[in-house]
Amino acid sequence: MISEDATRHGPPGGSLGLAGRTVSRLGLGTMGLTGPGNWGAPPNPAEAVRLLRTAVGEHGVTHIDTADAYGPHTVEELIRRALHPYGHELLVATKVGLVRPGPGVYEPLGRPAYLRHAVEASLRRLGCERLSLCYLHRVDGTVPLPDQLGTLADLRDEGKIAGIGLSRVTVDEIDRAHAVAPIAAVQNPMNPAQGHDPALDHCRSLGIPYVAYRPLGKGRLVGRGPTSVLGRLLNLGPHVAVIPGTTRVDHLRQLVDAARVAENHA
Repeated sequence: MISEDATRHGPPGGSLGLAGRTVSRLGLGTMGLTGPGNWGAPPNPAEAVRLLRTAVGEHGVTHIDTADAYGPHTVEELIRRALHPYGHELLVATKVGLVRPGPGVYEPLGRPAYLRHAVEASLRRLGCERLSLCYLHRVDGTVPLPDQLGTLADLRDEGKIAGIGLSRVTVDEIDRAHAVAPIAAVQNPMNPAQGHDPALDHCRSLGIPYVAYRPLGKGRLVGRGPTSVLGRLLNLGPHVAVIPGTTRVDHLRQLVDAARVAENHA
């Protein structure tokens, strides 16, 4: 439940439509809520639960981003522990199609049977009947893209996915995927230290929300000031959301304050 104080101040960073919901443009990325090397459970699960509850309840963050590969699986379970039952205002987005055979190993896996299994498993871990937003975590180059998107579209038609997203994709991949099924969001790495992503403008032209992950460059850009960095990204267009990650409640407050300042100076 979101506190009255958070409601009074409005969503941090403003709001945008995402997969049929109106959510805060400042979301929370949760990849860091794992063990060393993004493997296993976090050193202090209770603190991770506190962070999630603080983000939603105290600060009005209504966009939580996760993936079955985080841990793997452990962050989805933490989110359920912290936030279930989910309020109608909260969107929990997850991703499937990237497996973790071991620490530091990431492998795309887009076979239809696996994607279906992964969605069913995420539903169980998150404790819900439908995923509000499910991204294809990576395009698997060994499987035709229409087969990968077609599987997610079938799951959407079955009521198990509300919106289909794409993660780390090119303009060409967006177009090929969009020809198979409507795309609810595109999630790509974006921060001021890297070059312009052509997908940003392409998403604007198609009316697709663009979700910038690693907006602080895995912490490398913190020295530039969160207000400056997040403000620059949020000013790229009203279709842009940012999902910085953190493991500390005090840093979370800095991110929220920075997003509010950036919104007020837009």
